[in-house]
Amino acid sequence: MNAIRQVYQILGLMVGLGVELSVNVWTVLISKFCKLRRPDVAIGLFYKMIRTGCSPNVFTYTALIKALMESNMVIHALRLLSYMCSDGLDLDLVLHNVLIDCFSKAGMYEDAFLAFDGLTKQINIKPDLCTYTSLLPTTWRFERFDLVHKIEDCRLIGCDLVFCNALITSYIKAGHPGRAVKFYKRMIDEGFKPDKHSFAGLLSALCAQRRIDKAIKEYRGVARTADAHIHTVIVDGLIQAGQYLKAAIVFRSAADKKYPLDSVAYAVGIRAHLRSGKTLEANTLFDQMKNNGLEPNVQTFNMMLFSSFKVKDRQMVKQLLEEMIDSRIELSDRNFFNMYKFRCCLDLLPYIRDLGLLSAKALDALSHDESVKENYEHCAEVDIECNLVLDSSSSEDMSDVAVSVC
Repeated sequence: MNAIRQVYQILGLMVGLGVELSVNVWTVLISKFCKLRRPDVAIGLFYKMIRTGCSPNVFTYTALIKALMESNMVIHALRLLSYMCSDGLDLDLVLHNVLIDCFSKAGMYEDAFLAFDGLTKQINIKPDLCTYTSLLPTTWRFERFDLVHKIEDCRLIGCDLVFCNALITSYIKAGHPGRAVKFYKRMIDEGFKPDKHSFAGLLSALCAQRRIDKAIKEYRGVARTADAHIHTVIVDGLIQAGQYLKAAIVFRSAADKKYPLDSVAYAVGIRAHLRSGKTLEANTLFDQMKNNGLEPNVQTFNMMLFSSFKVKDRQMVKQLLEEMIDSRIELSDRNFFNMYKFRCCLDLLPYIRDLGLLSAKALDALSHDESVKENYEHCAEVDIECNLVLDSSSSEDMSDVAVSVC
């Protein structure tokens, strides 16, 4: 806040002294605050710029529109775009690509293709690699196979390795693993050297094709030098293919050989063991994960808790709930209702509720359950010292971890 105030003070002083700032200086200032995710300050500078008589250029508009779109202020971004067009400024390739990318990420797929179609009608500018990369997530959704075939021709758009990896991922997500494998081979034939993301895509595609033995063979060829992501991808791919036991065996082998494994890899490995009915082994892996200094995320905790409810291990349920309270891990709705169902550890609910670890749905159910209200009244006289310990515990930012193929 002090820096922002200083910027405004300096600008006010310069304007008061009659010092004129060029459009480039204004644009640099606006872009800086856009990158700092402060579109409100950037917009303030934008209008201050106009009041001083300085007209924004396409670069100024591009920085602002991108920042507004990324802040989910779509209406404001489109209004700004309208202002730009009314000023007689034409969209350049960068702004076209920004619009296509932001529309795609916001789920506004029709608008993304409208922006793309507008770009293709331009005389002086043409779509480039960045354009097609931004369109990849939407091409299959709208069945624009004409674009896919054009994208596949690497020579038309100067394809690079990053784009090849994105295309492989796109094929897999669209349910076409065979085309992903085919394109992987073609990529090698055209001289590209696959990186770990390319190989991760290959493993996911082979698993999706149910070519399990081939996938495991390819994985074993690089297992010794692979990073945690590759180990995660093969185990997750086997799980997705319904090969739970093989997934558990592959992960157990990686853990025993002390291959590099992170918290995401352990989460997937534990899931494989639970799916294959190896609850005790999953518990061991959970402890091993923590002993290795890795923090279980919200999915891992809730997955273990659900499994403990399923096998009616009340001691484990209590231990997990206490750890979740200490780590400020949100309780899933499924496990919340399991606490009702099994009438287990209800004395911990006040702590979970007061720490904000329940969803709105769980809180609503809680407020309408008279039996639980009575239980709360019974637990109301809690140890004050214990509450102080809980309140002083640092809140951890446990974000959701999604396992991707690339």
